[in-house]
Amino acid sequence: MISNKKVALYTLGCKLNFAETSTIARSFAEAGYARVEIEQTPDVLVVNTCSVTDQADKKCRNIVRRVLGANPNAYVAVIGCYAQLKPEEIASIPGVDLVLGANEKFKLLDHIHDLTKNTAGVVVAEAIKETRDFVPSFSSGDRTRTFLKVQDGCNYFCAFCTIPLARGRSRSATIEETLLEAQKAAKAGAKEIVLTGVNIGDFGTAHNETLLELVQELDKIEGIERFRISSIEPNLLSNEIIEFVAQSNKFVPHFHIPLQSGSDEVLKSMRRRYLTGLYADRIKLIREVMPDACIGVDVIVGFPGESDAHFQETFDFLHQLDVSYFHVFTYSERANTTAVRIDDVIPMNIRQQRNKQLRGLSLKKKRAFYDSQLGTEHTVLFEGNEQDGQMHGFTENYVKVTTDWNPTLVNKTASVKLNSLLPDGIVDIAILTNTEA
Repeated sequence: MISNKKVALYTLGCKLNFAETSTIARSFAEAGYARVEIEQTPDVLVVNTCSVTDQADKKCRNIVRRVLGANPNAYVAVIGCYAQLKPEEIASIPGVDLVLGANEKFKLLDHIHDLTKNTAGVVVAEAIKETRDFVPSFSSGDRTRTFLKVQDGCNYFCAFCTIPLARGRSRSATIEETLLEAQKAAKAGAKEIVLTGVNIGDFGTAHNETLLELVQELDKIEGIERFRISSIEPNLLSNEIIEFVAQSNKFVPHFHIPLQSGSDEVLKSMRRRYLTGLYADRIKLIREVMPDACIGVDVIVGFPGESDAHFQETFDFLHQLDVSYFHVFTYSERANTTAVRIDDVIPMNIRQQRNKQLRGLSLKKKRAFYDSQLGTEHTVLFEGNEQDGQMHGFTENYVKVTTDWNPTLVNKTASVKLNSLLPDGIVDIAILTNTEA
């Protein structure tokens, strides 16, 4: 195996990609590679791509151009969702040497060999139906929060989504195997773990296990102070999970629950597995048992057939819903999805107008949530990036805070009082007690 070489890894997209990139980075470290930034003349560049945005091709090209500017002889490998969906398109990008599909990306080192650049990109990508293995992953070294991959793939085939085509069918490890990964993350210094996946509520179905059972076991792990449940489908966020989080010592009161539309008619067209009544019930229960919980929402605007009346339904539903912020996505066409066959296409300028309206509402919701927390005491986990003499962190219920830079607080928790909302939308705090001093 080649050693004394340098590798740069660049991640596009979601928390799951960050977890997988870190796992691949550890395999390079074990093979003797030093991890460097793109500008530090790496011998190998690995780009882990995303398919969710319509900028995948452009972003991938820009990153490849940057690394080849630093080192024209760098060996360039591209992996991830975009690589599985459009491998030949990526292979045609000047400077790309290797494209690996979903089943091959964790065997990257087996494909690199002598780092000789190829005259044309080599593609190794099996049909997605052949992708059945689950490879455990967790992020490390990149952020204070560690992303623990507990599930991969999806069986839902929503009308707008290519993820089942890029990642395959839903699968996960066992609870026992997942606990071992969490313990590894704890030994690596993780204080907060975010459970991530494509459809994490589907955890364990092949093993006759459930996400609730996993959450209950993770709550017992020593060394981890906080767990967060990342995005989870509302129909899979059971009352029992909500009630367990409410009384847990480690699972924090923060949920991110995709809605996608506030119109039942649009939800049916999207092939979602719930209606707005169920969604509203989930929010109501969370508020009853965790009044200060932070609740995030995913919503898509401009889906084919979304009339002005449908969009108004979504706006009104979100306006009255007691949630904390939105992630707003403008619908974009994806090949091989059922949505592209719907004739009633919404003009892009209308999609963008709707996006702007919901982002404005989201800002109001977030400010109202932050205002409601002023004067209260919370625990903050501080991050390691210094910005203009300040450092940042998040409360257990996901309020972003700032205080004067203090390196002794990095990756430490402290009890704080939330004082005031600053013009940049971050909360100023007074530190009461460093819980790890």
